[in-house]
Amino acid sequence: MIYPRRGQDPREEEDLASREDPYNEAQASRIYFLPNLMTAGNLLCGFMAVVNCIHARLAGTADDGLYLAATANEHYRYAVYFIFGAAVFDMLDGRLARMGGRESLFGAEFDSLADVVSFGMAPAFLMFFLILSPSQGFPWFRDIGGFVGFVYLLFAAARLARFNVITNPLLHQGKKESSRDFIGLPVPAAALTVASLVLFLLKLDDADKSLNKFALVLPFLMLLIAFLMMSTVRYPSGKKVDLQTQTRLRTFVLVILLIGLVIIFREIAFLCVCLGYIFFGIFRHWRRWRATRRPR
Repeated sequence: MIYPRRGQDPREEEDLASREDPYNEAQASRIYFLPNLMTAGNLLCGFMAVVNCIHARLAGTADDGLYLAATANEHYRYAVYFIFGAAVFDMLDGRLARMGGRESLFGAEFDSLADVVSFGMAPAFLMFFLILSPSQGFPWFRDIGGFVGFVYLLFAAARLARFNVITNPLLHQGKKESSRDFIGLPVPAAALTVASLVLFLLKLDDADKSLNKFALVLPFLMLLIAFLMMSTVRYPSGKKVDLQTQTRLRTFVLVILLIGLVIIFREIAFLCVCLGYIFFGIFRHWRRWRATRRPR
């Protein structure tokens, strides 16, 4: 028989017991300040990214090529930076919640709704206004641009809904999920790939280099990113990396070199990192599929 500790407040016992049940009404609706503040920052960045996409479009149609004293390319860059900021806030809210043991169903749903704006709507606007714009020299891009952008947004929303379902505490009662992989391309990774592609295109545009030879690949790349979000391809997760994580010296040096290359070459290096992450998952999935097909 377990006796309560002497002097322990009965209200504390009730609070601790309620936290063990994620479907307790009080626990499910808890709003923890710091994690949800980070989620609000994520939502703000997503909103500002969408606003800057609209500003870029207005600048592109203005007689002097300016809107709010900035060119279209400058507004697109602001939109990309806001998507990067949203990714930072998205990483912080989850880590703060896990570190403090302050996870709740409200926080999970709030985070997904913010992600729909920051990593769904904002990249879809970038696709439609810039990546698949008629300025690439192919007028039929105008016809498919809206469709491809909507497919991306649809799959991003469905990916977030599926993630909430498969990580629901009701499906993992009495146990914790052991897998360190994401099922399907994470929505933030997909959005960062779109954002890095936009930076690369803007860099080429500033250098007055023709995009026509790259333009035909863009619709297929955008659709590939969209379909990977709803696929069963597994991608490594960094959720287990914290202040206690240890690594080998070789891995540590490689990570430092990679960070240095991203800082020096920026647009090209970041795009290569994002595409490398995407195709790493595809390659690993193909290897596992091939291994299961081998006769034993």
